[in-house]
Parts: sequence; structure tokens; C-alpha cells
Amino acid sequence: MSDPVRFLHVFAQALSTMTLYPDGHPARSRVIDAAYEQLTDLQRDEPRLEFSFLGHEVVFGRVALREMNDWDWSARLANAGVQRLEFPESVSRDDFEHFLDEVMARLTLSAIDTTQMRSASGGQSAIRFGAIGIRGEKKLSNEVPELTDAPAPAFSLVEEADTVRWMHQEVGGRGQLPLLEAEAIVRSLALAMHGDNQIVIPLLQLREFDEYTTTHSLNVSVLSMALAEYGGSSGREVRAMGVAGLLHDLGKVRIPKDILVKPGKLSDEERAVMQRHPVDGARIILESEQKLDLAAAVAYEHHIMIDGGGYPHMHFRRDCHHGSKLVHVCDVYDALRTRRPYRDAWESAKVLSYIEERGGTEFDASVARQFVEMMQTWESRAAVGASSADSHTPEARSP
Repeated sequence: MSDPVRFLHVFAQALSTMTLYPDGHPARSRVIDAAYEQLTDLQRDEPRLEFSFLGHEVVFGRVALREMNDWDWSARLANAGVQRLEFPESVSRDDFEHFLDEVMARLTLSAIDTTQMRSASGGQSAIRFGAIGIRGEKKLSNEVPELTDAPAPAFSLVEEADTVRWMHQEVGGRGQLPLLEAEAIVRSLALAMHGDNQIVIPLLQLREFDEYTTTHSLNVSVLSMALAEYGGSSGREVRAMGVAGLLHDLGKVRIPKDILVKPGKLSDEERAVMQRHPVDGARIILESEQKLDLAAAVAYEHHIMIDGGGYPHMHFRRDCHHGSKLVHVCDVYDALRTRRPYRDAWESAKVLSYIEERGGTEFDASVARQFVEMMQTWESRAAVGASSADSHTPEARSP
């Protein structure tokens, strides 16, 4: 067992014990001492520590702790708004105990009692924790959020779009893939998908052609998650498909902009450059520090057709990953639904008919059929909702 893993287990044991015993009880003091000892041992090699909790995944610094997959406390901490922990170089025993009390406030929603405790004991801990920010920001706070009955805010996805652009800049300029921010975007998209306790598909509309890659990545991520969920995948599998959809065109960061946004027909040489993006995207993902095998496979295969056509060309035919087949359909749907400089956007019915007709040749037949069913179901429900909303407007009321 590695030192970071050992610390997290003792840290969770301390939190569990603190729920059972009051302040000052010997059992409570012993478990806090044990956790603090593990922390100081860990900081001998690496004074500044950072842990991130992404649902069922744990990341130490930039290294995923694979042995901690499905650790129950990861999801509990993330759901309580504790997605990241940052420990300064020097942490005192009292400071560590204050920190544990503050985390307990998040987990048990005992904000009033904890505030009183902090006032008596000298203030907040210097250890920082909170939600993972997107666009590289660390939105950490030790304050317990106030509980209200206010409705959830609407999802504009503007910040998520800004983050995708920032991610592409990081990959293109520094060659680094910011996985934590990608995960944060996917979680935000997953929340936006479940408005009013039913699935919605909040597809973004393109405002300017230069935004195509950004908007397309978000839309394919949403569609991929929706289709995976519609097919009965687990929550973890759905999020993995969301990341794969978000990163499927990552290789386009290496395409010159004049080719990427060219309004006319591409030359043979330009088309060859464009068709390198699946290979480049898979290579970028595999060369990153994270083990994103699914996302790499999807990036490489999402333009390969069931009948062997598409690109990159395979000398020996083989079946593609199911996730690649799923993203392929979502990719084509959003591409055809988007207005491009060289053609108008297709109506949804026309795109769905195209996908249905080419099931078994370009697309996996079962995936194509499931996608068409999902979109028709969602569009029908959305139309009913819009009609119901219109019937409640003053203009629609009977005199």
C-alpha cells in the first residue's frame, strides 16, 4: 500500500470515528493522532500535497490512484463539495483537527455547530478544500455553504465552452491534457442533462464558425452521455463516455487554422492533413499522464465505418470499440445539424433518416437504431413541453 493510499484510509477512519464520539473522547483523539502521523510521514517526501476526488476516482497530484477506484469515501467527499484537498508545507496538529471538523461539517451539514466550534478554537484551518474549478481555477473554500430552497440555476454552459477552448490551448501550446478540468466539464454537462428529473439534451448553437470545434466537442459529449445512459450504462460508464466524446477531436489542435476553418473544398493535401487528427488525438491522449484507454480508442476510431471505410485506413479489418461506434453516430449527427460555410444545417429529421438508412454500412446498426429512438423520444417530449408552455401564455388563453 502506497503512502498516499495509507493516509486516505486513516483519514477516512478518523472521519468515521469522529461521528461516533464527542470532542475530547480518547477514541476520537487517538484516531486523529494516527491520521496526523500519516500526514506528517507523507509530507517528508512531498511537503505540499494535493488530492482530488472525482466521484469514484482519486488523484494524488496528477497521478491517478488506481487502487482507490470505487473507494466509497471518494464519492461521499465529492458529493459534499470536497473535490480537492490542498495541504500546505507545515500543518500543526490543531490545524489538522480543525480541518477534520470542517470536513465533517460538509458531510453532516452541521454548519451551526462547526461555526461555533471555530469561533472558540481560533478560526479556520489553513488546509484548503472545495470544488474543482474549471479553466484551471481552484475554487477552494473552507466555508460551509448555506442551505437554501432556491431553485437550481439554469445551465448556460458558457463557462464550460470557455474551458474547452482553454483546454485546447493547453494541449496545443504546452502539450498537456488537463484531465481534472475535462472531468469537471463532463460533470457539469451531466447535471445539465438531468433538468426537472428527466433527461434533456442541452445542445449548444454555433454563433461563429471559429467556435465549431469547441461547440462540437461539448455537443458530442452530451449526446454520447445521453446515448450511453439510454442504453443502460452505469453512471461511471456514462461519465467515461462523456470524457471520450469531449476529447474525440482533440487531434484538431494540430491542424493549421486556415485548413480547419476553410470555407471551400479542401485540396487532396489539405484533406490528408485533416484526416490525421484521429491519430494525433489518440497519440496526445496516450502520451498524457493519465490512462485514458477508452478516450484514446474513441479518438482514433470515431471516423472508421462499419464497412471498413472512413479513416484512418486499416490494412486489416477489425471491429471497433463500442464506445467508438457510439461517438461516431453522435459526431455525425451534430456535424450535419450544424451550419457550415459550405452548406446549411440539416433538419433533425433528415439527419436521423440518414443515420437510420446507413445503419449497418457506415454506422453500427444497433447503435444507429438506438440513437434514432432516443432522439425521436426526446424531441417528442420536448415538443410536448413547448406546447404545454405555450398554452399557459396570455396570448394562448381562451377569451
